Amino acid sequence: MTDQNNKDIQSELDPRGVATVTLCREQKHNAFDDQMIAELTTIFTEIAQSSAKVMVLDAKGRSFSAGADLNWMQCMIDYSYEENRQDAQGLALMMKTLNDMPMTTIAKIDGAAFGGALGLICCCDIAIGSEKSLFCLSEVKIGLIPATISPYVIAAIGQRAARRYFQTAEVIDANKALRIGLLSELIASEKLDEKVSEIIELLLANSPQAVRAAKQLVFDVHGQALSDELIKDTTERIARIRASEEGQEGLKAFLEKRPAAWRTKKANEDKKS
Repeated sequence: MTDQNNKDIQSELDPRGVATVTLCREQKHNAFDDQMIAELTTIFTEIAQSSAKVMVLDAKGRSFSAGADLNWMQCMIDYSYEENRQDAQGLALMMKTLNDMPMTTIAKIDGAAFGGALGLICCCDIAIGSEKSLFCLSEVKIGLIPATISPYVIAAIGQRAARRYFQTAEVIDANKALRIGLLSELIASEKLDEKVSEIIELLLANSPQAVRAAKQLVFDVHGQALSDELIKDTTERIARIRASEEGQEGLKAFLEKRPAAWRTKKANEDKKS
């Protein structure tokens, strides 16, 4: 991928293989419209197809994202059912593209996230928030429902919490967000960058192939009943990765008590940068 910068979104890939996508629409509290949704979909797609090992979703300003842009919502008043359906498909595609990215994705939240913004957070593998984070599934307040983001939000917080917060539209503070699983970890605002960097370093120390395979494993195994087919599938997965180049290198490095090749490569890249 190539680094991209426009007035609403910035994306870059550093030499370590860490992609950062930053929402930059500060004056609009990083609210998104159909154009920004399309741009994010393109950026997520390009990163997914790149050599990136990790992607961080960040935001400038006091808010992570206020969800849907008011001017965009104003346009929807005159939309037909079919126009509304097509419009919703664009948002659904962006969410699925983010959710299905093969590398580890980290949401970094240091402010308010309302409405559809919770979909972005729940589509990421890890969500690190500061004590300034606030969340709200606010759709029912204006006669709507969080439909397109619901598969990802329910997967993150569970049915019980979703049944409450989808209906009450109450504000969820950072501590409560941590308890219900909306946040993976809660950290002081001034230490947020340090914590995200720490997690990135942990990820980069691991086999890139194994990290991707482990993420896919969660998708494929979650919700399945224990069966002969599932046992067969999981045994075949471990056999394949043991026989793979990185699997062989990792096992040999462990037994020989030396750093694996990907860690040596990372160390050399760190020296160059």
